[in-house]
Amino acid sequence: MARLLIVDDEEKIRAVIKEYAVFNGYETDEAADGMQAVDKCSKEDYDLIIMDIMMPKLDGFTAVKQIRKYKDIPVIMLSARGEEYDKLHGFELGIDDYVVKPFSPKELMARCSAVLARKSGTRTDEDEVLSSDGIVVNLAARTLEIDGEKVEITLKEFEILSFLMKNKNIAISRERMLSDIWGYDFYGDDRTIDTHIKNLRNRLGKYRDKVITVRGIGYKFED
Repeated sequence: MARLLIVDDEEKIRAVIKEYAVFNGYETDEAADGMQAVDKCSKEDYDLIIMDIMMPKLDGFTAVKQIRKYKDIPVIMLSARGEEYDKLHGFELGIDDYVVKPFSPKELMARCSAVLARKSGTRTDEDEVLSSDGIVVNLAARTLEIDGEKVEITLKEFEILSFLMKNKNIAISRERMLSDIWGYDFYGDDRTIDTHIKNLRNRLGKYRDKVITVRGIGYKFED
């Protein structure tokens, strides 16, 4: 049974999410602000965090940064604002999805299911390793090494790199990347991919040029 941490300063919203989560077979825990969320994550394990952005004491973005220092837990962000900046900032932090309030609890549960399915899927590729020159991607361990040194990478960046390396030397459209990696109709646009690619290239260092922009199409990993 997957365990969700529901983080929102509005008790009614937490109650609604909990009701639907329990109905869908999830175990739940709650936090009323970012500081509580960070504290709980330091002591307990969760499979997914549903995190509001605007909260007292510590906002959702800052809480995610703190949690990611010691645990890599998938995150779905909630926000009453739909500004592009908030979405892009969230994805730069490596969040897995972004939902704007007011939202449909049924849709939120569907998104939770999709994120957890992707997380589970990365663990089933036992012993599969992708490599190119000094880049080594271990799909089972979900690790990236550059010239023998482990490099920290967000879940979404890892999924993009793995996807491109599995399809190396093939131009992949942004639309296909959104569809195959996010796994459902995504309420974003092509710039979401561009932001992740920029961050991914920074992770690759001297091998950044292996991720090539294909004008008018998308990207490819050149081996």
